[in-house]
Amino acid sequence: MSELQKTDDGLRLAEREAVELASELIQIDTTNTGDPATLVGERAAAEYVAGKLAEVGYETTYVESGDQGPGRGNVVVRLAGADPSRGALLVHGHLDVVPADASEWSVHPFSGAVQDGYVWGRGAVDMKDMVAMSLAVARRLKRDGIVPRRDIVFAFLADEEAGGQQGASWLVDNRPELFEGCTEAISEVGGYSITLKDGVRAYLVETAEKGIAWLKLRVRGRAGHGSMVAEDNAVTKLSEAVARLGRHRFPVVLTDSVREFLAGVTELTGLEFPEDDLDGAIAKLGGISRLVGATLRDTANPTMLNAGYKANVIPSVAEAAVDCRILPGREEAFERELAEILGPDVEREWLSLPPVETTFDGALVDRMHSSILAEDPGAKLLPYMLSGGTDAKSFQRLGIRNFGFAPLKLPDDLDFTALFHGVDERVPVEALEFGTRVLDRFLREA
Repeated sequence: MSELQKTDDGLRLAEREAVELASELIQIDTTNTGDPATLVGERAAAEYVAGKLAEVGYETTYVESGDQGPGRGNVVVRLAGADPSRGALLVHGHLDVVPADASEWSVHPFSGAVQDGYVWGRGAVDMKDMVAMSLAVARRLKRDGIVPRRDIVFAFLADEEAGGQQGASWLVDNRPELFEGCTEAISEVGGYSITLKDGVRAYLVETAEKGIAWLKLRVRGRAGHGSMVAEDNAVTKLSEAVARLGRHRFPVVLTDSVREFLAGVTELTGLEFPEDDLDGAIAKLGGISRLVGATLRDTANPTMLNAGYKANVIPSVAEAAVDCRILPGREEAFERELAEILGPDVEREWLSLPPVETTFDGALVDRMHSSILAEDPGAKLLPYMLSGGTDAKSFQRLGIRNFGFAPLKLPDDLDFTALFHGVDERVPVEALEFGTRVLDRFLREA
């Protein structure tokens, strides 16, 4: 058998494995509620991944933070490259998923069913698809004795859906040596295709993401009987403040990543994005418009209210939770604007994760482009900003340059962004096979 034939056979095997691995990973329930009393934990999935890596000869490192008891598993391995003087590339993915109500789904969310051309289940796109593809390629490289140009660190992580405190953030603080030499990283929510005007296909590479600030608001008042006149009611004051915040529209601020994305779409399609009607123009982009529209401005969405313990008792304290997403460079301005909206009587507590932004250039971006073009000639790559957050927020603290690049060639009519945390989450089988081929070429040449 020729070396070329062996290489082709190894890649075909990796494609098949990516589909099988995605299905099997989905079947492992790794629900992360954010509450230690109700979350499931990632240990079973981490041990599954570690076993698949050890099977082909990797020396695996399994780590748990222990901060919330046992079960929050993380797995890290390193594949040596041809040139140890070059910075290593980090490929990371999270094993946890958000909750799913089986009664709302067409298939059971933890079935991992492979049907109708899709792999179905919670985590299919967020992000056990990328975990499966990178695991399949990691196995293929080791099994076939392929030496990449640079060291590659593969990390499979816990707790991303609750901020990474038991995963990436803990590892960066406590085990940074696992990522020694890493200068660049790829992970989720990028590299997928969108079909623009006249069938033009573009692949979006995440170069930026908004900062996350989970905000707790607290108002204090005078407790009393519910039948009395209440001049100092904590529930009333909090409700008024939350309503002001929920109705507020923060100003449009175009970051470099968003400007470059819009310019690229204009070049490809001729669509214009006048700044006096950006919302209306972006709405013409279809399903992706929800994500792009959320990167035009800061957002602060009230999500939870908590006050009182009995209907006839006026509580002394009322609290609310607000999910804030902040554009790069807007942190100080956002806090000033927030203080003006809420007023002096509302206490604020923050759990913050910073924005991320890098430029869309350099050798790694060139390798992304060539790897996509090899499978989809004529395609175009565009940078974009993610309105949510990923473990990149933790890894940037190590000076690592972060990109979202989990390549998928998607059907024109699939509303992909609606599947994230959505009902009937699923990923096309052909997209997994495509992404495995792209990642294989990319990781060998990066």
